[in-house]
Amino acid sequence: MSATTGLPDRDSLPTYLTPLPKAIEDFGLRFAWLIVAINLIGTAFGFWYYSGQFAATATVMWPWVPDSPMATLFIALAIAAWKLGYEQPWLTSLAFFGNIVLGLWTPYTLLAFYDSYSYLHPLMFQFLFWSHLAMVVQAFVLHRISDFPVWGVAVAAVWYTSNLIVDYFIPIVGEPHHTVIPVARDEPMFLGADALGVIAAGEVTFVLLALFLALATRVKKCEATSTQRT
Repeated sequence: MSATTGLPDRDSLPTYLTPLPKAIEDFGLRFAWLIVAINLIGTAFGFWYYSGQFAATATVMWPWVPDSPMATLFIALAIAAWKLGYEQPWLTSLAFFGNIVLGLWTPYTLLAFYDSYSYLHPLMFQFLFWSHLAMVVQAFVLHRISDFPVWGVAVAAVWYTSNLIVDYFIPIVGEPHHTVIPVARDEPMFLGADALGVIAAGEVTFVLLALFLALATRVKKCEATSTQRT
């Protein structure tokens, strides 16, 4: 903890793990309750946005439907827990995974099906695109409040792997539970893939990216601690 700012210290990590300027990280931590409030508002909007899909999905599968709202809820709870002095590594890891995965997947999907999203109002399209990229930004602040222990990362990996399974591979109950897309799942796309394959490839890639970034952060933090001791 910095004696001058009262904020957690910024470990010396590679740029690919800490791409944000320190000033932005400090802003997010200093105004943590504002970030919590914004994410809770986003969560409420997201649950409203998914209301139609909830109605068409078996109740038992509802936890796997609102992917982005769950991610913003995770980060709101993770930051609130830290501010209250009870940081939960498993919750922070879920928040990190969720905001990396959905923060990238949604813009990726909006671009992949750009022509088919013409039914969206241009302002709504822009809002969805940039608000989800902002989720990626806030994910890169979380290294300041957690060391991402392996067991915490494992919780997040298990949850988001289960999400991949029911979204694209084995829906368990009913049809695949991925966010509704504006074309048929078997619509031919590019590189021989259909629409379902395109969105599945994106989400698998982003889950693996989140896993790599979380574990790399853990390793580099441990290396930095070891160096300081010697």
